[in-house]
Amino acid sequence: MYQFLKLEKEPPLAYITINRPEVMNALSNALTEELGQAFDEVEKDEEIRVLIITGAGEKAFMAGADIKEVQERDFVLGRKQTRRRQEVLNKLAEMPIPVIAAVNGFALGAGLEMAIACTLRIASTNAKMGSPEVNLGIIPGDGATQRLPRLVGFGRAMELVLTGGMIDAEEAYRIGLVNKVVPLENLMDEVKKLANLLASKPPLALQYAKEAVNRSMEVGLYEGMAHESYLHALACASEDKKEGVAAFLEKRKAQFKGK
Repeated sequence: MYQFLKLEKEPPLAYITINRPEVMNALSNALTEELGQAFDEVEKDEEIRVLIITGAGEKAFMAGADIKEVQERDFVLGRKQTRRRQEVLNKLAEMPIPVIAAVNGFALGAGLEMAIACTLRIASTNAKMGSPEVNLGIIPGDGATQRLPRLVGFGRAMELVLTGGMIDAEEAYRIGLVNKVVPLENLMDEVKKLANLLASKPPLALQYAKEAVNRSMEVGLYEGMAHESYLHALACASEDKKEGVAAFLEKRKAQFKGK
């Protein structure tokens, strides 16, 4: 079904592996369309509670956009292609389940934008991250100028975008770009550990919590708090809330159903 990625399901987890190692998993227009289809497929599968995204091989998560396609862009194509990629990455960011990026090497340009659209990021020690578009005479087009400041702050985002330089995994961790750094050989084990922890939590509570935190970056304090209150109330009406409280009082493990 998919030519440029692999989608594997091991409920409650799903894995998407970007599978273009011959071009360091570069993002092409065809891959963008496949990602959109894969995200829809994962979201519709009620057995999946966490999605993990990584790149094939040991060199790159995604080393950027397909340079041949970038070369062909004029105003019309540039606008059309970036809007479509933003649409697909927004779908990833707004997915109701947590998404973990297993950054196993270069995450540059579109690769960085893919990673920061995920909910959480764990990087291998060999990872390099950056936004090098200015070196090609362009600027980011798939969300970096908007998501990066919200993640690492205005000053560091401006530095990364304007210099077009790369930072290593430790620096990415220091500025809050990734949540954890581990040796490459331990990367997937650590990602699975986190994914299974998240999968054990009540699905609706995770969905509402993710939505509330996402909205905090887009609205004022009081609007955000009002939305938080609404989502809290919505969670209070769930069967999972009744089960969670009962399990706590009865000193047993809760059995959450996402209802």
